[in-house]
Amino acid sequence: MNEQKTIPCFNPASGAKLGEVAAAGVADISRAVDKARVAQQAWAQTTFAQRRAVFSTLLQTILEQMDAICAAVVEDGGKTWENAALGEIMTVCNKLRWLIANGEKHLRAEKVDSGGPLFYKKGRIEYRPLGVVACIVPWNYPFQNIFASLADPLMAGNAVILKASEAVAWSTQYFQRLLDGVFDQHGISRDTVQIINGYGDAGAALVRSGVQKILFIGSVGNGRRIVEGSAQTLTPTVMELGGKDPLIVCDDADVQRAVHSAMGGCFVNLGQSCVASERIFLQEGIYERFVQELMQVAVQLRQGDAKTPGSVDVGAICSPLQVQLIEELVNDALAQGAQALLGGKRPEGAGNFFPPTVLTNIT
Repeated sequence: MNEQKTIPCFNPASGAKLGEVAAAGVADISRAVDKARVAQQAWAQTTFAQRRAVFSTLLQTILEQMDAICAAVVEDGGKTWENAALGEIMTVCNKLRWLIANGEKHLRAEKVDSGGPLFYKKGRIEYRPLGVVACIVPWNYPFQNIFASLADPLMAGNAVILKASEAVAWSTQYFQRLLDGVFDQHGISRDTVQIINGYGDAGAALVRSGVQKILFIGSVGNGRRIVEGSAQTLTPTVMELGGKDPLIVCDDADVQRAVHSAMGGCFVNLGQSCVASERIFLQEGIYERFVQELMQVAVQLRQGDAKTPGSVDVGAICSPLQVQLIEELVNDALAQGAQALLGGKRPEGAGNFFPPTVLTNIT
């Protein structure tokens, strides 16, 4: 069990300390679940029209506070303004719009055929709220991971307890205030959605807390731990786990388009993404031209502290541990004969930086 009572928060780009956030313990998780159960009973009684109204207010609030949200994500996550706006806010807004337009349609009762032997019976499928849904999400998209995860269970009438990564605990305080303000406008209990900050012990306690469903986004190793914990209470889980994502370029491809696809896949959010391209396979016929054109673009990438929009192309790595992992992987490749055409070495100075790197001659 982690004995730390607070979570120290740092700006990944500057290394400056942002402050500290209280770390939830096992008892805090239990209290949060109890409060969520009470709040969910009232939320489940709301109509779809009322839920759409809440979601519409949430959507409008996000749009009004877009600059502040971007600033929080940049400061806490180290990414660029552009990735915060397009990769996080835009995707959340699109999801909220879809749920406002289509949520009720997919959740209303459906008539079903009872089958020949039961022709005299009428059947239907009803979609009812489960209760309390737990979401355990990572640090790579601080805003999107929270709001995109809570949106579906909330529209379906559930309460949500969301355990965010301790690596981005600073911004989650603001996100909770944003949600609280929306709920206050509609007379909804703030306990309907609670964002919990804590370490592994808090996540483990949430898994075993008796919630009705668990959503997990993260690594395969932690996914196994979630399954082991949820099996004790037979709690159903939904998981998005990490993998190895190759980009394959054939020799009849549009080289320029393939290069920009590779650039986006490798360097958007510095590869800290579930859809990142972690390795590139090229057919021999396209190899030389592809590498040449890739380098022409990659060498122009500007890295640094994204204090203002448009100031840099890539920002900082979210945590020091992740920088260390990247450094170890690159050094291992170089030791096995890889050649660094670009980057490959961690810079000195403050901040969690590792430069855009292009490795060839990989075994």
